[in-house]
Amino acid sequence: MDIKKFRLTLLAALFGSLLLAGCDQGQDKAANEPQVKAGEKSAQSQAGESASQTEAATSTGDPQVIAQANQLFEDQFQELLARSPEFETALGIKKNYGKWDDLSDEFSAETHQIKQRQLTELEKLDPAKLDAPTRLSLELAKDNLKMDIAGYKWRLYNYPVNQMFGTHSDVPSLLINQHRVDDVSDAQAYIARLNALPQHFDQLIAGIKERADKGIIAPKFVFPYVISDSKNLIRGAPFDDGEDSTLFADFKGKVDKLNIDAKQKEQLIADGKKALQESMQPAYESLIAYLGELQKQATTDDGAWKFPDGNDFYNFALKRTTTTDLTAEQIHEIGLKEVKRIHDEMRGIMKEVNFDGSLQDFFKFMRTDAQFYYPNTDEGRKRYLKEATAVIDDMKAHLDELFITKPKADLVVKAVEPYREKSAGKAFYERPAPDGSRPGIYYANLYNMKDMPTYQMEALAYHEGIPGHHMQISIAQELKDIPKFRKFGGYTAYVEGWGLYSELTPKEIGFYKDPYSDFGRLAMELWRAARLVVDTGIHHKKWTREQAIDWLSENTPNPKGDVVKAIERYIVMPSQATAYKIGMLKILELRKKAKNELGDQFDIRAFHDTILANGAVPLDVLEELVDKWIAEVKTQQA
Repeated sequence: MDIKKFRLTLLAALFGSLLLAGCDQGQDKAANEPQVKAGEKSAQSQAGESASQTEAATSTGDPQVIAQANQLFEDQFQELLARSPEFETALGIKKNYGKWDDLSDEFSAETHQIKQRQLTELEKLDPAKLDAPTRLSLELAKDNLKMDIAGYKWRLYNYPVNQMFGTHSDVPSLLINQHRVDDVSDAQAYIARLNALPQHFDQLIAGIKERADKGIIAPKFVFPYVISDSKNLIRGAPFDDGEDSTLFADFKGKVDKLNIDAKQKEQLIADGKKALQESMQPAYESLIAYLGELQKQATTDDGAWKFPDGNDFYNFALKRTTTTDLTAEQIHEIGLKEVKRIHDEMRGIMKEVNFDGSLQDFFKFMRTDAQFYYPNTDEGRKRYLKEATAVIDDMKAHLDELFITKPKADLVVKAVEPYREKSAGKAFYERPAPDGSRPGIYYANLYNMKDMPTYQMEALAYHEGIPGHHMQISIAQELKDIPKFRKFGGYTAYVEGWGLYSELTPKEIGFYKDPYSDFGRLAMELWRAARLVVDTGIHHKKWTREQAIDWLSENTPNPKGDVVKAIERYIVMPSQATAYKIGMLKILELRKKAKNELGDQFDIRAFHDTILANGAVPLDVLEELVDKWIAEVKTQQA
């Protein structure tokens, strides 16, 4: 995905557990299970075509109270949504179209009070008078608010700008990818947003200063990235005599497509140019100047342990990310165990391809052999995008073997834009607009083709696209009869656990025929297992950046550039990287349990519907849903 769905943006301060953008400790034995007999429709498939439909059909409740609860869910969602013009734009809503989110501490405190009041409202509802789906919504809504309210204490424990995300990069990303210009008023809203940047960045800088006063300053390595990316955005016309800058080109292109007369277009472009020069440029220059001074105070201490009460914060972050009570030490040990298992499976690939040497020798071979890398040229990038698209198209043709419910939204593959490709992650996914006006996007970062080996192409496409994040997020958005906070919310362990699980499932229906591609799948899984080790190493065991880089380099086949970027990501996003493997292990554990209990009646398609048909949920709730589905299937077969 990577962080694009679940980045710790300032939206998180507003929506908390509903991040856009959250187990079992046992050995992952399910990964070695025989191939699933996908597509064999068992007797329970008919009744299991949607877990939520079954639930709705068999549960009872007071219709008046159910309606009251669902109206309250909607009202509360809309109340918070109205406080985020950026989230509105992400959902294709053109209210507050010329505004940015309020980043002030006063606004954050007001939001905190609203959530406390919302929780009180929810606690007045009687769960006994609700049907099962609405009880689940109530449980999730209350738990989300409780987590957000507890998390208010830690609201400043983040870096509002860093190399992975932040206001400095969110501004162009939103304007380019989400701010549609369908008429003159939309273009004027684009200009209004440019003109609002000085105030927006004043709030941003005030927030960074407040954190600095509390000793929360990004590590030294972060500053050159953010300053460079910010300078790139005010380079080119109309800021200098170069080619059109990133945003000027975007704005002109959108205005040129409007069905209006030439004079109107000229005026809009002139107004946009003025806003870029007189509002955007000074806003970014102020940020650059401030960061240039702040970096003098930055240190090379990288872990969350350096914060006041840093250990307590990290434990909270782990709980929120994994939706479990696993400790940092337990997560670290799970990671070490999984790394060892995957290393052993990789040795099997080495035998299959007749490689003579150690695992480290094989890693070096996979890192350096030219057959696995396309040239770092426009032609190489075009070839990668074309073949990644073909991988997804091939999987689309096989979805009936794995799924009953499939998304309506389309998916496209794009390269990360030049203005952010130098610092952005390897790959990520951007959700489609709910109204169908914008497809889902799988972004591949092709800045350095040596960081994108072809043997990982399949696994990346499956994770970010189909059957991974595009399936899960689009299906959630398209679900009927569930509150919007569940359609558009998420839990990192669930979402990223599904993404990683989705790298495995294609193998079980015959994909990864090339052993090197299968090695790529294992390399991607190894990467996520290693994250458990290095994330807890950095933030709990006080590993330095260099220690973490060395460990990850030694234990994975990824190139050095990949490793450095990854460690720097984990440093600025404490706990986020632990979600993937913890979530995958839980899904595999639940699948194994269902297979064992249902035997010949197990249907992989109905199991996947059970996982996806309720939207994102915490892992303990996911287990309850699967257990209920298993019981229903047994009852139907009795």
